[in-house]
Amino acid sequence: MADVRDLRIVIIGAGMGGLGTALAFAKKGFKNIDVFETASNLGFVGAGIQLPPNVVRVLHRLGCWDEIFAEATNVKGTSIRQGSTNAELSHVDMPDIEEKYGFPHCTGHRSSLAGGLFNGCRKQSAIKFHFSTSLVKVNSFSPKAVITVKPRDSDEYTVEADVLLASDGIKSRTRTQMLAELGTESQEEDTGQAAYRIMLKRSEMEHDPEMLELLNSDTVVRWVGERRHIIAYPVSNKNIYNLSSAQPDTNFASATNATYTTKGSKSEMLKVFEDFCPLVHRMLNLVPDGEVCEWKLRVHKPLPTWVHGSVALLGDACHATLPHLSQGAAMAIEDGAVLAEVVSKIPADKMHDPETITKTLKVYELLRKPHCSELVALAAHSGRILHLGEGKAKEERDREFRQNGKTGSVPDKWASPDVQKMIYSHDWVQEASDNFERLYATL
Repeated sequence: MADVRDLRIVIIGAGMGGLGTALAFAKKGFKNIDVFETASNLGFVGAGIQLPPNVVRVLHRLGCWDEIFAEATNVKGTSIRQGSTNAELSHVDMPDIEEKYGFPHCTGHRSSLAGGLFNGCRKQSAIKFHFSTSLVKVNSFSPKAVITVKPRDSDEYTVEADVLLASDGIKSRTRTQMLAELGTESQEEDTGQAAYRIMLKRSEMEHDPEMLELLNSDTVVRWVGERRHIIAYPVSNKNIYNLSSAQPDTNFASATNATYTTKGSKSEMLKVFEDFCPLVHRMLNLVPDGEVCEWKLRVHKPLPTWVHGSVALLGDACHATLPHLSQGAAMAIEDGAVLAEVVSKIPADKMHDPETITKTLKVYELLRKPHCSELVALAAHSGRILHLGEGKAKEERDREFRQNGKTGSVPDKWASPDVQKMIYSHDWVQEASDNFERLYATL
């Protein structure tokens, strides 16, 4: 008897979006899920990451949240400070996030999130990983997706998929080919921003009372200055303090599009934040020489579509975002959960009908594209507000900061109660389930 769960699902990329997508399909009962990843293993490196309630909801449903939460920090507030003086511009208490939205707002290590998702995947016999295997090209988008892949140490071969889901990131080869087939191309939007990512150990900080207070807190701190800021919080059972910055892009400005990261100079990093307060300087000085890395923050202009034939894009492949709203990984994992929900709705007698598969993937796009596009724009807006220089606009921003969220709005949008409500209250899997038939009928 025909069963939609027999469809072959192929996923390109084993980042947060790819892992979440594979696990979501397995939890829906799909039996044939292949994940192709260029890296030889997941590596589990990276910096800290925020885990807002909307993604915790999905992780809980996928059965992997408890493992991730065991090492996370349950955030109870945020402190926004003037970078130059450490004076607090605003303190927004967040004691009732879980009460409001059913799930907490946490911070964690990226390796904890990836590890939790990967461990969940490994418990599912339906999921097969193909590491050290790169996508060469998409040979066909419809009626079935056909791709060529190349293992690192052997010959390339072709793979056929009933549904191909591309979670292959900001440099997505699938996106490039999809748009070329449609007679257009992806256009990069230069953000003019770069980032340092720093992780300090408890042993490095415990001698300094001010640093130790930060590490032992349940607070996200953001130091803001003209055209730059630093956001910081404890992760890994408060044994690591994570700092991420945003500053003007100077080292990448003349680089090729292929360049996304570079070894940074410690003296250059200190110079970028030279007018920040002594507390920030003491933390930055703990970074060993030769271990400074800088990332260029890249996004692309909104795409005309995320779907072509039996292929859909998700995560950074279709809505790369600046980090100022802390929603990048969350959106990617939500994408995967929504895709699993809508594909599971395909009637068994239509499971091999190309038009039905395309329309089903289009329902995913209708659900997610407007929302994700709004969050990408909001993250960019928040960055502009945080980086204001002296003048009336900054004075107005700081006046609003002093209200501490009591008006329902905060200039730092990830901490703003109205924005939190807009993002955190959505159960996208439920919305996909409730609205599938209505949206499908419009196509």
